[in-house]
Amino acid sequence: MSSTPRAIASDAASHAGLLLRDWRNLRRLSQLDLSLEVGVSARHLSCIETGKAQPSREMISKLANALAMPLREHNALLMAAGYAPKYAETSLTTQELAPARRAIEFILRQQEPYPAFVMDRYWNVLMTNNALPRIFGKVRGRAPLHGNILHQIFDPNDMRPVVANWADVASDVIRHLHHQIAAAPSDIKARSLLNEVLKYPEVPAEWRTREPGMSPSPLLTTTFRNEAMELRFLSTFTTFGTTWNVTIEELRIESMFPADEETAEICRSIAAD
Repeated sequence: MSSTPRAIASDAASHAGLLLRDWRNLRRLSQLDLSLEVGVSARHLSCIETGKAQPSREMISKLANALAMPLREHNALLMAAGYAPKYAETSLTTQELAPARRAIEFILRQQEPYPAFVMDRYWNVLMTNNALPRIFGKVRGRAPLHGNILHQIFDPNDMRPVVANWADVASDVIRHLHHQIAAAPSDIKARSLLNEVLKYPEVPAEWRTREPGMSPSPLLTTTFRNEAMELRFLSTFTTFGTTWNVTIEELRIESMFPADEETAEICRSIAAD
């Protein structure tokens, strides 16, 4: 027997309510705190969370904004309640995002002769400057095997053997990934990515859980080493500010700066070849 419209609406309300409760708990807000923020009674909010009340599209957006939900999660909450997503997710190559792409290309060029690249929410490399393949090619002897940064770092057949301080680097990016998952509980794809990289050999068991109170480091120091050279970089991450596009909000630009003059000189020399 097919579901009735009332049953479908009830299922949607229950789904949205559970997701809303998870986000409220994540933000450590009581029902009273959140209800005051959006201008409804705590009782009504309780009914929304239990699925007894079907929130309007406007109410869903108010709640998402009050909880400072990322745009992707805002969309997920709307869809859980049976509404269409509010924010677009478009390819970086579209005309709509051309201004953002030009800004990114400028940042990448400015980073020369040092590496820089752009990655999406799931650590896939979308763009690089010319320095990155030049330098990674010199360090590894050939281009990275994967187009995903996490797999590059964890796969013993990729960049991992030339990362001299692999344990420090890998543990730092795992903390980033755990932090990302904690900030978006409904993101199944991020959880799947975590499980994939944890299956690589010699990954410490304690990395499977998020360390309480630990936050990703604002600076990542990576040391690349082979028989001919050693390069040390400090990495910084750049993100866009206010945006109404899921793709742009989730982009990260990693710029790798030489941690010493020897590294800077080698990079300049490689660029001059």
